[in-house]
Amino acid sequence: MLKKLPVSLLGFLGFVCIPAVSNAQVLTLKDAVQAGLQQYSAIKAKARYVDASKASARQSVKEYYPDLSISFQHDYGTVNGQTGPLYGFRGLGTASSGQPLAEQNWHAAFGSLYLTNVNWDFYSFGRAREKIKTAEAVVARDESDLAQEQFQHEVRVAGAYLNLLAAQRLTQSWQNNLDRAIALQNIVTTRVKNGLNAGVDSSLANAEVSNARIVLTRSRDYEQEQANQLAILMGVPHQSFQLDSQFVSRIPAALYDSASSSQLHPLLGYFQKRIDLSNEQAKYFKTFSYPTFTLFGVFQGRGSGFSPDYGFNGLDKYSQSYAKGIDPTRANYLLGVGMIWNLTTPLRVHHQVASQKFISQALKEEYVLTDQRLKAQLALADNKIKNALDNYREVPVQIKAASDAFLQKSVLYKNGLTNMVDVTQALYALNRAETDRAITYNNVWQALLLKAAASGDFDLFINEF
Repeated sequence: MLKKLPVSLLGFLGFVCIPAVSNAQVLTLKDAVQAGLQQYSAIKAKARYVDASKASARQSVKEYYPDLSISFQHDYGTVNGQTGPLYGFRGLGTASSGQPLAEQNWHAAFGSLYLTNVNWDFYSFGRAREKIKTAEAVVARDESDLAQEQFQHEVRVAGAYLNLLAAQRLTQSWQNNLDRAIALQNIVTTRVKNGLNAGVDSSLANAEVSNARIVLTRSRDYEQEQANQLAILMGVPHQSFQLDSQFVSRIPAALYDSASSSQLHPLLGYFQKRIDLSNEQAKYFKTFSYPTFTLFGVFQGRGSGFSPDYGFNGLDKYSQSYAKGIDPTRANYLLGVGMIWNLTTPLRVHHQVASQKFISQALKEEYVLTDQRLKAQLALADNKIKNALDNYREVPVQIKAASDAFLQKSVLYKNGLTNMVDVTQALYALNRAETDRAITYNNVWQALLLKAAASGDFDLFINEF
């Protein structure tokens, strides 16, 4: 089985959609990251959430504007009135304004009403202002959510790129192993045919070639899995990528550089914006405990087909003319100021505010936990960097020793001075050294990526390219 590479911090899966990348062109890490940022569906969705929050913020500002309503109605009906109390329960009731008559009649005519109404809640103890601040806090939270999603996706794409690059180098190592096994098989077969070695050596050589082919197939399968993962994060169809492998053979210059202390980790920034939003919501809820002062004004025009003396000088003083009924012959205006205060509202709002404050405290605890985890990840990243460098320094020694040993055992075997088992052991050692080199060099960059992810400073990693 192939050795598993370390998974980068905050490795989440994502699905994106962009045109296919040409196989003939070398895909750099920066290009892969940029493609993921532009087309990753989760990022585009969060960008739309930001747009929605901004629209809601603009709407909350305009809610402070006064209500200005105009209406008209043309009616046809009777005007029989009756002395007695009436309450328009749930808006159900008519406004027939005729005199109370001794008997019911069915005289009907047209009438009309034209109305302009203005209402303005001009003072509500900061409720409108707090609503605007709350809407702006939602925008800030969603923008921070977008920023942390972009940061995490940069880490995801970079990690997938390094994993695929390591898989490709492992595949090449196993291909070299197969080539050596086939070359050894040819030598063994020739010596066996000439009677210089026992036939069992030929069987051992055949087994080594078969095993090398199986391991190479497994390596290619693993490489295809990693290529598929990178393709998903970039939003391209599954394909073979030609990656830039030059940088892996060198040590990053920023391994021991300190991350920027002037910026807050994007994930912590997001949690802080959640706390800020919760605090603003608590302030907004508190304003519902106070009354609302309102300015209002009404201008009304009214027309009727019934004459002013209808009912006094006879019941025939009305006209069924539509034009006469809709002509406004009377007008009224009204200006005023009012105050409404539900005295039981503070009793309910008190618990709503208390609930929101508890939510703020819970969000603070989540912030603290996330901060602790990131600090632990940063300490782990420093340890991984140290260990990766130690292994990086040992790899050349291992490669040289294994290469010399394999060369020596091969020459000895050709001259009949050693057996097939010794050659096989040397082959194993050389292949192990090459696979260790492929993984170790990559792990140095994985460690730097882990440090960048834990510190929240992706430039620490990407500026190396």
